[in-house]
Amino acid sequence: MNIVIAGAGDVGFHLAELLVTENQNIVLIDNDQDVLDYAGSHLDVLTVRGDATSLATLASARAGSADLVLAVTTSEQTNMMTAILAKKMGAGRVIARVDNEEYLESENQQTVCSLGIDQLISPRQLAALEIERLVKKCSFTDIYEFEDGKLSLVGITLDSNSPLVGAKLSEIEGLSERDQLQLIAILRGHQTLIPRGQTELKRNDHIYFITRPEHTSKVEKFVGKQPVKVTNAMIMGGTDLAIATARRLQKHYQVTIVENDKERCKLITEILDNVLVIKGDYTNFDLLEEEGLSRMDAFMALTENSETNIIACLTAHNHGVYKTIAQVENKEYVHISQNIGVDTLINKKLLAANDIFRYVRKGNVEAITSLQGVDAEVIEFVIRKSNQLTRKPLRDLHFPDTALIGGIIRGEETIIPNGSSQLQLDDRVIVFAKPQAIRRLEELFR
Repeated sequence: MNIVIAGAGDVGFHLAELLVTENQNIVLIDNDQDVLDYAGSHLDVLTVRGDATSLATLASARAGSADLVLAVTTSEQTNMMTAILAKKMGAGRVIARVDNEEYLESENQQTVCSLGIDQLISPRQLAALEIERLVKKCSFTDIYEFEDGKLSLVGITLDSNSPLVGAKLSEIEGLSERDQLQLIAILRGHQTLIPRGQTELKRNDHIYFITRPEHTSKVEKFVGKQPVKVTNAMIMGGTDLAIATARRLQKHYQVTIVENDKERCKLITEILDNVLVIKGDYTNFDLLEEEGLSRMDAFMALTENSETNIIACLTAHNHGVYKTIAQVENKEYVHISQNIGVDTLINKKLLAANDIFRYVRKGNVEAITSLQGVDAEVIEFVIRKSNQLTRKPLRDLHFPDTALIGGIIRGEETIIPNGSSQLQLDDRVIVFAKPQAIRRLEELFR
């Protein structure tokens, strides 16, 4: 696939880095030669220096013959114009990064997309939505919904009090189609495991289930977690992500934002109606304690500094805060922070990549998500034609050992499958897959 990426900043570079590992042909456009030199020396990509809204620049990058054009600069005006021009030049699919919530409202997206843009994405809004889900279901480290909530993927950590610690999966009652719980993956330190009958669960394992949304409370009970209701939430930092998150949370929770810049505090109070804004040095944990840190049920560290966010969440956890969420843009910290006690990590670049990757995968892919630190993808395939997948039960399909079907959505029906289950035309199939299984899956679902 030929892909043009306009913008070699954080999001653009991260996407290029991921797509190169998929053996895609990448052309990177940016105005900054130093940024392009860095990308060219670290990635197997072609680079074009210039304004992405210039027809000459787009022509040099061969945007007109590209299968996919991703406009992900820091300017949404540039992104929208780049996407429109690339589409008019003949690009297959164009995607523009925006942050203006007005563009993302369902009634306005149709107007914007009528200009020729196939999809709008907002890493900030994707992250705010993810945080909102995680606060609502605060026992979980990860939550992802398929088909507007018909099936949910949830992650949870086993602590020393869990009755599952030390048990083999074959010995555990409650893991069956009848119980509507499908264990699809285990993250143990840096190792990603496909669960099998003889797999023994250990303390601090991150385990991932697919289930129906109404059964997520069953997951909590199953692993020995007591559900906690969030009332008070504190956000550290007054970033754009913090504002977008607070806007969603203020309807249901008592939200406090701590920000050290006076002008930023004024801006937040003008934008948000039902949020307490405190001006102060958020790296001063005595100040956070004075402002009620130990009374909080949830704490979100959303500054631009990953290290500050991780340390703040660990401090909040030590003060008795039940749910901690850290924005971590440096992927090198993902495993470290999970293993030392940060509940959940938010990475805007990874969320944006998930949203885009379904257009890169072969086969009929509807959605893709990656789990923090997990060396695998969760892919929603759609069966568009009758083939071997619809003619045999799952046990006879010679499915890759490094992949697992976690759930099936059939119209309004949701199915937690077993070996005798058989797929049908138009089924939406949720598959957990390690990298070595991807090519075979693309062939099966093509």
